[in-house]
Amino acid sequence: MKITTLRSFALGGLVLAVSITAPFASSAAKLEPKPADPFFEKFAPVKAPKAGALIFKKGDHLAICGDSITEQKMYSRLIETYLTVCVPDLKITARQFGWSGETAEGFLRRMTNDCLRFQPNVATLCYGMNDYRYKPMDAATDLWYRSNYTAVVRAFKASGTRVILGSPGCVGKVASWVKSASGTLEEHNLHLCALRNIDVEIAAREKTRFADVFWPMFTAGFAARQKYGPDYALAGKDGVHPGWAGQLVMAAAYLKGMGLDGDLGTFTVDLKKPKARATAGHTVDRAGAGEFTFTSHRYPFCATGELNRDDSLRSAMTLIPFNQELNRLRLVAKGATAPTYKVTWGTSSKVYAAGQLAKGVNLAEDFVVNPFSEPFQKVEAAVLAKQAYETQQIQKEFHSHEARTNMLVVVTQTEAERAILARAIPAAFVPVTHTIKIVPQ
Repeated sequence: MKITTLRSFALGGLVLAVSITAPFASSAAKLEPKPADPFFEKFAPVKAPKAGALIFKKGDHLAICGDSITEQKMYSRLIETYLTVCVPDLKITARQFGWSGETAEGFLRRMTNDCLRFQPNVATLCYGMNDYRYKPMDAATDLWYRSNYTAVVRAFKASGTRVILGSPGCVGKVASWVKSASGTLEEHNLHLCALRNIDVEIAAREKTRFADVFWPMFTAGFAARQKYGPDYALAGKDGVHPGWAGQLVMAAAYLKGMGLDGDLGTFTVDLKKPKARATAGHTVDRAGAGEFTFTSHRYPFCATGELNRDDSLRSAMTLIPFNQELNRLRLVAKGATAPTYKVTWGTSSKVYAAGQLAKGVNLAEDFVVNPFSEPFQKVEAAVLAKQAYETQQIQKEFHSHEARTNMLVVVTQTEAERAILARAIPAAFVPVTHTIKIVPQ
């Protein structure tokens, strides 16, 4: 049986009519591969589309939209920091629009006032966690979600914004603070998986990008409990709001959805000559016997933390292929005359076989602390300061009594304050001169 509904939404001077038919998916849809464990038996995640080419044009402005998980300013901070330091040639700027407790319908009501006025070129969306209403699947809830999320996508498209439609994540507990919550934990995740499948359908129908948050988080959470113990909470200690490990999984989903290739540069050295060359974003300053100095205008993504902790970015990197897919800063060393070499980069050293160096090693993965760690943290701190102000700007100032009487004044005044914080980000992003020492072991 199919249910069709027609909804109209007024956004500024634009009226959008959204016709939604459910169910949309074919029972013969291809599914994502599943781990061979009974835990996943009832789950049927439809195959996610490939990201495709880079979504950005140089100088684009990104809007990061979502509920309280976005308002945490964690995955949004990781995304903006990555875009700033890892792909600086794109010159992407960003704003986050997270609002606690929000649904797709809630964002639809405020998006003209809060978001579209800034004319974003690209928007990431992360809704569904509140939309599933913390209960098992039901057709009315899913149709309501589908219609509102579709309307959000169409409103962005009508304004010329390219969309990356994100799915909700998973939950690790039934939300104890939601009085109306019902059902089991498995039923909650089955419902979230169903919303994720709806998102795939919306993205296909509306010809937008899709960011799969649910399935990588759900499978990584299972793998983490097998690897690090049952208390590892990828979905967060409260079961809903992820710590740093879960937030990195989320950030990776959106970065992949953006079509980023993760190639951050390669240093190629000849140990015999000696000589060196570097790819775009890096220059060779000096090539000496076993010692090579470079100046870099792009950074690797720097992450620390203990491997067995769910509040650790580095831990998440053991659960998903972040470094392999999004964080490759490679060293290739040719002309070896010894079987093994000690590579020192900053204050850290690692021993490699000559064959490994000839094939190339990923410095970003192998050196947790490196010459970029401190400057990376300074950029991230500047990003956090700006995003923290954006929450205040939107939630407090844009919805104040003064805004209702003279919005133009509020926008002008708050934008002047935000501009100071925005300028601090490129000011913190400075070139890094660093030396790689390679000596026989």
